[in-house]
Amino acid sequence: MTAIILITLFFIILRFSVTLFNFISNPKLRRVGKHYNDKVSILIPARNEADNILTLLQSIHEQDYQNYDVTVLDDGSTDETYNICATFAASHPQFKVIKGATLPASWLGKNYACHQLAKQADGKYLLFLDADEEVKPGLINSAVYRMYLNKLGLLSLFTNQQMDTLGEKLVVPLMHFILLNLLPVRLIYLVKNAAVAAASGQFMLFDAAIYHKHQWHKLVKNKVVEDVEIMRLIKAEAYNGEALLANGMIYCRMYKNYAEAMNGFSKNFLAAFNYSIIGFIVYITLTIGGPMMIMMTLNLPLILFMLGLIILTRIMISLSSGQNAVYNIILHPVQMLNMLIIAFLSIQKHITKTTVWKGRNI
Repeated sequence: MTAIILITLFFIILRFSVTLFNFISNPKLRRVGKHYNDKVSILIPARNEADNILTLLQSIHEQDYQNYDVTVLDDGSTDETYNICATFAASHPQFKVIKGATLPASWLGKNYACHQLAKQADGKYLLFLDADEEVKPGLINSAVYRMYLNKLGLLSLFTNQQMDTLGEKLVVPLMHFILLNLLPVRLIYLVKNAAVAAASGQFMLFDAAIYHKHQWHKLVKNKVVEDVEIMRLIKAEAYNGEALLANGMIYCRMYKNYAEAMNGFSKNFLAAFNYSIIGFIVYITLTIGGPMMIMMTLNLPLILFMLGLIILTRIMISLSSGQNAVYNIILHPVQMLNMLIIAFLSIQKHITKTTVWKGRNI
């Protein structure tokens, strides 16, 4: 019992230290005054996104970067996605929409859509965005500046998350919680070893020449967490890769209710741990089971010490990610319960090979 408590405390202190490092180092995309004019090809894979896509297209049209074009690939949608995009493109010459080809057996849908989109692009930079996002002024210019500053092959941003329902707030904050609690984000750029890698497919800005040379999405054609895999490949090929927090310059509403969020997170949580079920179980046990065991000791100083570290951790992560710290502290126990449920669902789906997303088995 004592050994388990000591291991749990060490793990909590270690995660607190990582969070503190992230909070102090503040790994956010900085706004810049200098203006750039390199052409950016914005590429958007879309499958059944009729409820979201217009918000993204309108926000791109209203942002402040001038030299860009936009290509949307309709990936076999069964709703009005294509018609909505075609109508918008008809009155906005920088936008176009194309139909995706039939998905080959060896590919996952999004990866193949991105691969096709890249073939349509002629910009100096290729910017892949998800269809459920909204961009803000300053985003593209600041990102291009970062590409120049650090001579990057890839810049990825962890977007600010929009959460409108209680169900979303019970699940979606887990993404930044795990990221900022486990990985010193600055090290993604500073450490050249490919093992230190993280990225978000919600914003992937590539140097086009490097992308076309390697065709990154083709190299990860069957990977669920293609964003992290591409970052590893970038670094393995000795290019610079960087991932940062979006700093309020791009928002994403990933899911619209509790059920969608639970299903979506269970799709790729295990993949984020490189499909190591043992490693995943150890993390869940130390993160959830360990604190419960400390609570059972009824040792008040020990419990207060643990709770203090957890609360400070949630405050720092919330402030860094633009989330409501009070909500995340109050909802922390339920969020941890949901993480336990997601862990079970992820392992079950992986073992039974029943992971399905947007009507496709992945």
